[in-house]
Amino acid sequence: MTEDTPSPLLRTLRQAVRAQVPAAEAEFWLRVRRTGAPLVEPDPEGDPDHRLVTFLWRDDPARPATDVLALLHTVTDKDRHAGDLTGHLMRRVDGTSVWALSHRLRADHRASYQFVTGHGTRADLLRTDRASWIATLDAAVPDPLNPAPALPAREGRSPASVLSLPYAPPQPHTGRRPGVPRGRAVTADVEGRKVTAQLPPGHTPQGGPYAVAVLLDGEMWGPVLGVGDVLDNLHADGALPPTVALLVDTMARRPQDLSCSGEFVDWLADVLLPWAADRFAVDPRPERTVVAGQSAGGLTAAFAVHRRPERFGLALSQSGSFWWSDDEEIGAEWLTRQYAATPPRDVRLHVEVGAQEWLLLAENRRFRDVLRERGYAVSYEEFNGGHDYACWRGGLATGLTRLLAA
Repeated sequence: MTEDTPSPLLRTLRQAVRAQVPAAEAEFWLRVRRTGAPLVEPDPEGDPDHRLVTFLWRDDPARPATDVLALLHTVTDKDRHAGDLTGHLMRRVDGTSVWALSHRLRADHRASYQFVTGHGTRADLLRTDRASWIATLDAAVPDPLNPAPALPAREGRSPASVLSLPYAPPQPHTGRRPGVPRGRAVTADVEGRKVTAQLPPGHTPQGGPYAVAVLLDGEMWGPVLGVGDVLDNLHADGALPPTVALLVDTMARRPQDLSCSGEFVDWLADVLLPWAADRFAVDPRPERTVVAGQSAGGLTAAFAVHRRPERFGLALSQSGSFWWSDDEEIGAEWLTRQYAATPPRDVRLHVEVGAQEWLLLAENRRFRDVLRERGYAVSYEEFNGGHDYACWRGGLATGLTRLLAA
């Protein structure tokens, strides 16, 4: 590692190793075990709104790495899209097992991250074509030095660690709390689609009508991320009225279902909601019905309240793919243009997007501007993060509260 490493702790370690101070590296790792990783130090430029964040990897002496790649969600993805991952290679502190990479980040940053160890050529590790990138993600592992709960993954991939800097928005409703009353989950096949109804604690058919939240990509929110714990915590805190969440599996059919599909939204309105009303006593009123999604799901949530406002009165759009263009139309941002060209619907929306989402940020801002110009009731937030469930799980709780507790 060169002399200009910005981390004071790493400079101290390097100097101690060069001076042959006994147990210098062992004491460094002991400190990391006490404080956790990554290292978070004051901004070297003196800005109190930034931090120096240094990611650490401890080499395996039985199989030393030739290189280590640090994957910081969205930050690394942006450089992968640009075709150059060299800025994400970690550097080894000479004479030690310490690999390190520093980023200067705003103090409200939140992101998931992982590591990939290389044991071949550097060129192979740095490939950015789609097939190579998928293989990189398949091989990525969490940070064993980070004591915070990991972010689960699906499709056999390893979980990710989560970096939350001091000013990142609180996420008080994530995770399982002891002693909180538990709801229950009921899974069913609804006309060939898997749907899981997450019922609030104490739910009875006679206790309705219940508010209802339709969550797209249900196979991620349910078995992977455990959204039932989030809902139980919200109910326990009185932050949410008793609400039935309908987790709709869509990930296998995303290109068809989550691209402003009138057929899919009509199925939600005309099949799913009546089914839930009969079985779980959900409220039929649109002002008590929210549809929520992320990415293409965020686009679809906004489309649903535009197409069927008499059934869906509330939309939660997280990192919505508002760049989307109908193949039959000229120009991108089709849904934004539909909102601009049609009479306003009597609906409310909560829209959020990450400040790091270079492919979505401008489009979400334009969508927000059109909503405001047309007189829609809309709340809008930008979080300092990326296209990342580490951010969305907190935003989901916030958005549902904003829409259903109003």
